[in-house]
Amino acid sequence: MGIKIAVRFAAFTRVLTLLLQAVFNAVIPDHTADAFSPPRLEDPLLLDSLVEMLFGGLSRWDAEHFLFIAERGYLYEHNFAFFPLFPVTLRTLAGILLWPLAGILTARGRLLLAVVLANFVFSVIAAVALYRLGCLVLGERRLALLSSLLFCLSPANVFLAAGYSESLFAVLTFSGLWMLEGGCPFTASVLLGLATATRANGLVNVGFLLYLPLRWGLVQAIAVSKGAGGLKRSHHYILISLRFLFTATLGSAIIMIPFAAFQYYGYQTFCTPSLLPDTISSALLDLARVKGYRIPDAKGLFPSWCTSRPPLLYSYIQDVYWDVGFLRYFQLKQIPNFLLALPMATLGVAAIKSYISANRDLCLRLGLWGDQLKPQTDIPSGYHNPKVFVYMVHLTVLLGFGVFCMHVQVLTRFLASSSPVIYWFSAHLLLCYEPLLKEDGPSPDGGRQDRMDRHPRLLRADSGVLPHNPLTWLLFHGRTCSPITRWVLGYFISYWLIGLALHCNFLPWT
Repeated sequence: MGIKIAVRFAAFTRVLTLLLQAVFNAVIPDHTADAFSPPRLEDPLLLDSLVEMLFGGLSRWDAEHFLFIAERGYLYEHNFAFFPLFPVTLRTLAGILLWPLAGILTARGRLLLAVVLANFVFSVIAAVALYRLGCLVLGERRLALLSSLLFCLSPANVFLAAGYSESLFAVLTFSGLWMLEGGCPFTASVLLGLATATRANGLVNVGFLLYLPLRWGLVQAIAVSKGAGGLKRSHHYILISLRFLFTATLGSAIIMIPFAAFQYYGYQTFCTPSLLPDTISSALLDLARVKGYRIPDAKGLFPSWCTSRPPLLYSYIQDVYWDVGFLRYFQLKQIPNFLLALPMATLGVAAIKSYISANRDLCLRLGLWGDQLKPQTDIPSGYHNPKVFVYMVHLTVLLGFGVFCMHVQVLTRFLASSSPVIYWFSAHLLLCYEPLLKEDGPSPDGGRQDRMDRHPRLLRADSGVLPHNPLTWLLFHGRTCSPITRWVLGYFISYWLIGLALHCNFLPWT
C-alpha cells in the first residue's frame, strides 16, 4: 500500500510540475541573464519549437551545461564542474530510446525530451527508495510514507524536474543507503559510487561505508563475547575485524574511484592535450574568445592547476570560476541569498537539535554503544531512534559545508537531494503536532473510532491511523491544520511554485 501511494503521488506531482513550468514559461517573460548560453549549431526540425515551448523552462541556468556536455562533450574547462553520469544518461537516452525521432527533432530537442523522461523516472524511484530506507531506519511505515510524500513536494522540486543532476543523485543516494541498511554493502557501494559520478558531494557517503560496517562488527563482537570462549572467541574477533576492513576499504574505494577518474580525465584533457583549436566549430571558438573560456590546446600553455599537487581541476574551477571557498560568501550583498537558504538551514538545525536533545548520551558515545547495539526488536522506532545517528552526522557535515563554504542559496537543493533527514524530521513534526494525524489524539467529536467512522478514507497503518495519502488530506483541510503543519507545507509548496516561476524564466533562485 505504501509504495503504491508514494508512486502515484510522485507521478502526479511530476506531471503537475511539468504543466506548471510550461505555463510559467509561457506567461512570464524570460529575464536576460549572464548565464552559459552556447550557440545552436543545428537548424530546427519539425518538432523542435513544440518541445522548446513545452519544456524549454527545464533548460535554464546550469541545465545548459548538462545539455551542452551531453551533446558536445567536455569542451570548455569550466564544464568539468559538472560530473559526467547525468549528461551520459541523457546522451544515451537521446541516442537510443529517442533515436526514432532524429528526423523530426534535433539532438538538442531529443536531449531536452530525455531530461523530462529521465527526471520523471528518477524522482518516482527516489520517492520509493526513500520510503524503503525510512522503513528500515525509522521502523515506522507511517513515518516513512509521510517522508516519501514530502519528498514529492520538495522545496527543490524545480531542480528535480529541470536538466540538473539532483534527481539522479537522490535516487542513487537513497537507493544505496537502502541497500546498505538492508545488508547488501557491495550493491550499496556501487550505487553510492555512481552517486559520486553524478555529484562531487557523493564523496561524503564514504562515511556510511565506514560507520555502518563498524556498528555491525561491534554487534557481532558483543554477541561472540556472550557465547564462545577462548581460542574460538579470538578466531571470531579476527574474522569480524577482517570483514569490517574488507567491506569498508572496498566500499570506500568504489565510492571514491569515480571522482579520481574524472579528475584524471580532466588532467589528460588539459594538461596533456591532443586537441587543436582548428578542429572545433568556429561558433564555439568565438564563444570561448568572447567569454574567456579555456579550451584544450595542444599548442597552447598548460593551465596553472596542472602543476598543483594533486592537480584537482574541480577544486580549481570552484575557486576561480565560482569563487567558492571558506566564508567567501559572507558579504552584505549576499544577505538576500542567505535569506533564501534560511528556511532549509533552520529546518536542518532544528532536526539536529531535536535529535541531540533526545539522545545526548548516544551522541556522546557516537552511537556505537548502548541502545545502538541492542537486538533489532529492542531498538525504539521513530525519528529519535539510535539508527538515525549516522544520518544526523551526515546532515551536520553537509549543512556546515553548505553554509560556510558554498554559494549559500544552493543549500536548499544541496540538502534536499542528499539528506533523508530533511524529510524524516519534517514528517516527524507533522505526526507530532498535527491533530489530524495523531493516532491517539482526541477528535472534535470524541474518540478515535468516531474519527474513523466520520472519515472512511482513514486507514490503520502499522501503528496509528492515517489517510491513504496524508498530505492530500492535510492540504484539503488546511484551515484546521496546526501552525507547524502550515509552516512545513507552506515552505515546501511555496518554494516549489516560486522556484518554478523564477527558475524557468532565467530569474535568480536557489
